[in-house]
Amino acid sequence: MEKLTIGSSQQPPNHRVQSRWVVSGLAITTLISFITFPHSFSFITSQHDSGNQLQSPYGQFPLPKDPFHLQPCTPSTLPPPLTDPSPERTWAAIFDPNPAHWSWGLQSKHHDAAPSQEDPYAGRGIYLCGWLDVPLDYTNKSDARITRLAVTKFQVSGLAPINAHRSSAGKKSERTIVIEPGGPGGSGTSYVWRAAENFTQRLSDGKLDVLGWDPRGVNASLPAISCFPHDVDRDRWNLITSQQRAVVTDYRAQLEFADALNAAKMRGCWERHGDFPRFVSTAFVARDVEQIRLALGEESLTGYFVSYGTGIGQTYVSMFPRHVGNLILDGTEYVRDHRLRGGFGWTALDNATDAWHDGFLGECVKAGPKYCALAKEKDNKSVTLKDLESRMESLLSSLKDRPVPGYTSNGGPTLVTYSALVYSIYGAMYNANSWPALAEALYDLESGNATLASSMLERTWSFDPELPCSLTPEVPTSEELGDMVICADAYDATEPDDLDWWLSLWKNMTTQNWIAGDSRFYGVLPCRHFNTYWPEPAEVYRGDLNHTLSHPVLLIAETYDPATPLRNGRRLLQEMGRNARLVAHHGYGHSSRDTSKCTDSIAREYILHGTLPDEAETNCYADEKPYRYGVGKKGASSLSETFVEQDHLRTWREHLRELALSNPRLSGA
Repeated sequence: MEKLTIGSSQQPPNHRVQSRWVVSGLAITTLISFITFPHSFSFITSQHDSGNQLQSPYGQFPLPKDPFHLQPCTPSTLPPPLTDPSPERTWAAIFDPNPAHWSWGLQSKHHDAAPSQEDPYAGRGIYLCGWLDVPLDYTNKSDARITRLAVTKFQVSGLAPINAHRSSAGKKSERTIVIEPGGPGGSGTSYVWRAAENFTQRLSDGKLDVLGWDPRGVNASLPAISCFPHDVDRDRWNLITSQQRAVVTDYRAQLEFADALNAAKMRGCWERHGDFPRFVSTAFVARDVEQIRLALGEESLTGYFVSYGTGIGQTYVSMFPRHVGNLILDGTEYVRDHRLRGGFGWTALDNATDAWHDGFLGECVKAGPKYCALAKEKDNKSVTLKDLESRMESLLSSLKDRPVPGYTSNGGPTLVTYSALVYSIYGAMYNANSWPALAEALYDLESGNATLASSMLERTWSFDPELPCSLTPEVPTSEELGDMVICADAYDATEPDDLDWWLSLWKNMTTQNWIAGDSRFYGVLPCRHFNTYWPEPAEVYRGDLNHTLSHPVLLIAETYDPATPLRNGRRLLQEMGRNARLVAHHGYGHSSRDTSKCTDSIAREYILHGTLPDEAETNCYADEKPYRYGVGKKGASSLSETFVEQDHLRTWREHLRELALSNPRLSGA
């Protein structure tokens, strides 16, 4: 899995790149063009060491008094290191004056201006990169340390040449949609790269800017939390410590081993980061959101927060009730659960098995063999849901006893194991667009062909011996940030903390849910050792969620969400009362990614005009069914006509890239 960094989606100049993303139920095509117009503009390109000021047709960046220090995104726009004594000067010095090197969006339907000799980028939005310094410790004014938040913004109005007379171009929109993808550990800057143009169209008809940030400890924000010096070190241990309970012969021995490694990992975090994990709780992230609102200069927060982001949102509206604007919480958690020991894991086990049974298997049978490989006839008999479920149980059971040998051109000999396959099944429940690929892999595997399954389950390891040595080693990913947030939020839980209690919890979780139980359990087990090094976070929020807000929020909760079940939204609605409205989104996947015109209409009216349904809960239904997305549309065809192995792998890899935003562990990031 590639490292997600601010500006990582930037392509070299003169390249035209088309990528298919799936975000929040909208299958979209994002087209970002990088086109050089050598005769359209004249600009000075003096050498950095000449002492001459670099200029561009759009003026210099960053603009004076801009708290985000925004400038057009290029591959070089990474925040200056915290050790830099003159970060503003360093940042200004990397400004590239050539607009052909910048990241431009699509032509906007809201701009009449067309590209011309005077302005070849007229009518196109622009991606701007920057950073915001915030206090490391909000509770101690004598502590001068900071954390530097990486920020990416999509500005819908684009930019206007400095000699143009169009005063409306190149300006900040009236309000800004702040977005957060989840995790903990999801990258908001990457979310902007993947989805900003989609979000502004979906939620505001392309009228509002979109801004995302990497929360403290994440990705390009500084410092970023990684407790291993290299990702390959983490990869080695993850293979051993993430075994599913169903394949472990000695449960206690496996738990002891995983617990010992977690103890070592927490010590590694202390050695590498000192007291920093005390300052990454959700309460502090909520305070960072308030600093972002202030830096935007907006009276209230407009936003779209997903998954764990809804926990940030619930905390924010409780801590800053007077500054709540049009805020959507999609894929709702219930933050009271996270105050319990292991609550981040064991309170979210309701839906994954139902999504597998009713969704992945049930919708496959309904779609038929034209669209789902697993629905193909067996022994000249039509496939029933009962038969298909029995077949999949037999396939998975066989993998418990013996993995299936496989081979990939990238990794060579490999094994399709029960643990790897179940983790992938759980991840697939987040996104029904991945189901045709998974169904094809399972069908082939059932028939003795492990080629597709091996390729889909193959992790992209961090160490590649074929790459040349680099003088600047790759920075490890910030995977342990999730552990720190989860453990800090539950640091004072009163539940027992001995290994017998955790062993019982492991059994209970995997009995309740064979798909998600192991993954969620290993996600909370590290908290046994958090208090050894950080006995008390600087701040956690322990108040109620029923404060009177300046504006009600919109909750969206899904019927088959594998991570944040619908009951979370209903519990939250019950506590918030008239300070919230709930859309019960009937569909598959995590958050409202199963497109619904009903849900989108309510969300758009709310973001643009603040309008909410009168009813406390409104039912909305997905417009299409899994395996048949796009059927009947121009150019759409059946599985047998459209999908080949490479198409499945491409779809699966895009699914993993998206999964990295909401659940980095499942993506293999």
